[in-house]
Amino acid sequence: MVQTAINLKSIESMKKFTYISVILITLLSFQKAKSQDKSFILDRVVAVVGDFHVLQSDIEQQYLQMKMNQAYVPEGIKCDILNYFIEQKLLMTQAKIDSIEVSEAQVELSMESRLNMFISQFGSEEEMEEYFGKSIFDIREDLQKTMREMMITQQVQQTVVGDIKITPSDVKSYYRSIPKDSIPFIESEVKIARIVAYPPVNEKSIFEVKKRLLELRERIMNGESMSTLAILYSDDPSATTNFGEIGFRSKSELDPAYVETAWALKEGQVSKIVESSFGYHIIQSIERRGDRVNTRHILLKPKVDAAARAKALAKLDSVKTLIEQDSMTFHIAAIIHSEDDDTRANGGLVVNPQNSAATFKYDQLETKDYYTIREMEVGEISQPYESTDDGGTLCYKMIKLISRTEPHRANLKQDYLLLQNMAMSEKQNQIMQEWFEEKREKTYVRIDNSFEECDNSNALSDL
Repeated sequence: MVQTAINLKSIESMKKFTYISVILITLLSFQKAKSQDKSFILDRVVAVVGDFHVLQSDIEQQYLQMKMNQAYVPEGIKCDILNYFIEQKLLMTQAKIDSIEVSEAQVELSMESRLNMFISQFGSEEEMEEYFGKSIFDIREDLQKTMREMMITQQVQQTVVGDIKITPSDVKSYYRSIPKDSIPFIESEVKIARIVAYPPVNEKSIFEVKKRLLELRERIMNGESMSTLAILYSDDPSATTNFGEIGFRSKSELDPAYVETAWALKEGQVSKIVESSFGYHIIQSIERRGDRVNTRHILLKPKVDAAARAKALAKLDSVKTLIEQDSMTFHIAAIIHSEDDDTRANGGLVVNPQNSAATFKYDQLETKDYYTIREMEVGEISQPYESTDDGGTLCYKMIKLISRTEPHRANLKQDYLLLQNMAMSEKQNQIMQEWFEEKREKTYVRIDNSFEECDNSNALSDL
């Protein structure tokens, strides 16, 4: 599938067909109110493509978005923006001919996913509404329309480039064609596996936590501020800045136990004690909006005593001895002994949550993992050390450094898959460009006189 982002440093990348990165393609459908902006132009049709049209507001909104996010916007970029929209409408025209449609369920699922991402980036629905000058309902409607068009055009693209194959010879030819100073620079990356042990928590510690939460709940019910108590007592480090309020979240963003309770509460109601993978909570519902809820919570985690810490450390020491005596491999030891549900089935192999790859750049590692790994040799197994898991729970880890690459320019031996993907993208772009040129000759396209310079300069016909 052709999938690259607008690169404002190189107009050439816009002259090749791709559908713009999801974030930009989503934002361009949002037409923020510009009553305060004297330069805002009254909306009008600037291009007609078959039965579809492109609005001035489409061009202006994308241009403003680029200016907001980029230090430099190339001269003539509006011609490139217009061409992108023309190409999208050519795809929509073909979709109409081929009767390509997408289900409302698919659109709704994709729309909600994008909306959740935006709300997370802005911090709250209110901030997003203020930025776009629209209500959440209007934003949702615009986003739904954009996602539907994007999904339809992707299907058309798939019919054009889906069967394209690339051979090792193609990859080699592509690599040789890249100017030396344009060959991608690859930072050092590591592949790691881990075995994790959690110090056992005794019943007394759990009892103390529950007792403390019941006391705090009673104080809240008697009129004390839950926000203040969250700052003073919560084990959630973010409570000092957000007063225990986690913001609007969907069910998929929260722990299942937390979800079950949060969705059952009425606004303002405070829950009983809830156990989640993070610890023990009391939860207050603040507001429900559709399938999202804003809650406040106080989190307490049972304290782990020295004996429990020593027990977890001793377990990993024993496992390390078994591996060093060749009684079992690290892979098998992780499957049998690791208490990390995310990595145990893979023999301890750690997957990068940022890109789902099995490698990490150094700045993507947790701090303690980085300081442990940086002095290790490939194949070496670390001494067990104290750390925390992704939820902030105390644990002990033992890491094996599986591989490490040194910083280098991409080459066929080490980075064949990367170069194969680049070569495939190049070939797909070329095929799609030929398709656009052919469809444009057969489709009615009219461009407003205000964009006459784009047509005269052949900017559009060359795209």
